[in-house]
Amino acid sequence: MKTRLIIGSRTSRLAMWQTNHIIDLLSRVWPSVECEVRPFVTQGDKTPHVALPEIGGKGLFTQELENALRQGEIDIAIHSLKDLPVENAPGLTLGAMIGRADVSDVLVARKATTLESLPSGAVIGTSSLRRQAQLLYYRPDLQVKSIRGNVETRIRKVMEGQYDAAIMAAAGLIRLGLARYISQTLPLDLMLPAPGQGVLAVQCRADDEQTLDLLHGIHQPDVAASAIAERAFLHALDAGCSTPVAAFAPPPTSRLYLTALVAAPDGSKILRLEGGGQYPQMVGQKLAAQALAEGAKEILNHAFDTIGR
Repeated sequence: MKTRLIIGSRTSRLAMWQTNHIIDLLSRVWPSVECEVRPFVTQGDKTPHVALPEIGGKGLFTQELENALRQGEIDIAIHSLKDLPVENAPGLTLGAMIGRADVSDVLVARKATTLESLPSGAVIGTSSLRRQAQLLYYRPDLQVKSIRGNVETRIRKVMEGQYDAAIMAAAGLIRLGLARYISQTLPLDLMLPAPGQGVLAVQCRADDEQTLDLLHGIHQPDVAASAIAERAFLHALDAGCSTPVAAFAPPPTSRLYLTALVAAPDGSKILRLEGGGQYPQMVGQKLAAQALAEGAKEILNHAFDTIGR
């Protein structure tokens, strides 16, 4: 059994929180294992002023870490699952999915207390087409403007008046102790989260059996079941993590229940679906087939034309 793990992590405060959380879990299960953190700056981190859809979402925050894994420079890489492409990168696999936090998106506003109380024409910051689509469907009178940067930077931009508000993931603010900036937690029937939102994913080499054994000790099967269903929906639509697709499955009991959504980026059309079953992968695939039968491909083609494939 390995006694030392080299862990790759992005350098933001949230990424380091996630890394330290995984280290803490590993140390509880494997107290003799020593962990060393190696920081990485990804393409997404290097282009903080460019809207995410313009530079593409595939591997934007993961590629440098994945290359380091393949080259043996690190043993594991820690990601927000929603940032990972659905298909495993060549030679790599997910050794653990853990720690689902609050999956909700939240409103961070300078003056308003709710989405409803924002004045017509208010400027809302988000770089997510998924959030943009649902926001404009509900409030087509608002202006959506791209916002980039880490959690603290986006909050600062709102408080300085560059934006009237921003839509962000609850998990990031809560994990960083910044929940005081949350003006409103958006209900799931208004803002459905990204597939895998709030889940931490630990990636390693597919043939590294010793590391896989270590990660098995912290893997959470219920978290994984929900995430697998959500990402199976995304994958079956041939969509990526930057497209206006949402999905959420609560922790399964005897059956897994999935709610999913496909939307036009301008909010002109939203297709919402619900379904359940015993096997996560099949639930996601079945709901995606239903979505395609109801016109999801046409909606996504419009999205692809907007962001580029």
